[in-house]
Amino acid sequence: MKVVPERTCISCREHKPKNELIRVVKDAEGNISLDFTGKKQGRGAYICNDLECIERCAKTKALNKAFKTNVDQEVYDAIVEQFKSRQN
Repeated sequence: MKVVPERTCISCREHKPKNELIRVVKDAEGNISLDFTGKKQGRGAYICNDLECIERCAKTKALNKAFKTNVDQEVYDAIVEQFKSRQN
């Protein structure tokens, strides 16, 4: 039996199987984006595949702590829009 790795959502702090979460990645140039494939190069953090969690992440600025850097509000807005466009 294969063990499914678990990760913690940076927004709601719930432990879930890795395949139920979306990876947020910060690449070498400092660009932050959603990684729906989970294979992009860079530092990763995980968030629930749920608009409520993504909006909570933007409200609480959870990426600042996850990436140990100051993330602009425009990046949070872009992540929310990227998620919404993916859902349609």
